[in-house]
Amino acid sequence: MHAGTPEEQKFDASGHRFALVAARFHGDIVDRLIAGAKVALARHQVAPKDISVFRCPGAFEIPQVAARLTATNEFDAILCFGCVIRGETAHFDYVAGETARGVSQLALTAHVPVLFGVLTTENREQALDRAGGKHGNKGSDTALAALEMIALYAELERKV
Repeated sequence: MHAGTPEEQKFDASGHRFALVAARFHGDIVDRLIAGAKVALARHQVAPKDISVFRCPGAFEIPQVAARLTATNEFDAILCFGCVIRGETAHFDYVAGETARGVSQLALTAHVPVLFGVLTTENREQALDRAGGKHGNKGSDTALAALEMIALYAELERKV
């Protein structure tokens, strides 16, 4: 169910609830990812009331918040958004790597899809290109992946 396919166009996600965990650091870029996700979800009949945004200080804190949200059993998918831009120190490597590791570990154990929509780029221009610029909007891509995973989890439940 990728962008533009007939399967995507038919997917009705009304009634599903989504948590968007979003870093405040590089907020203007993260806001674009959130906007892209909301547009994609709305195209699939997700009501605004079924989308909750939870802000945390930075990307490093995303896995912590996402873990708490999975424990509530209130959401059908958790979408994680942030932006880590390489700087002059090793800080990028630690933050990007640990954020990815934390989200990945959670995704393996959570009962709902947990998706990684965190940009890890060399510079601000690359981040903007991926947050609604010439490389699309990774927020929208993440939302579409969440829809696909919800459908896949439902299919797997039926087979078990």
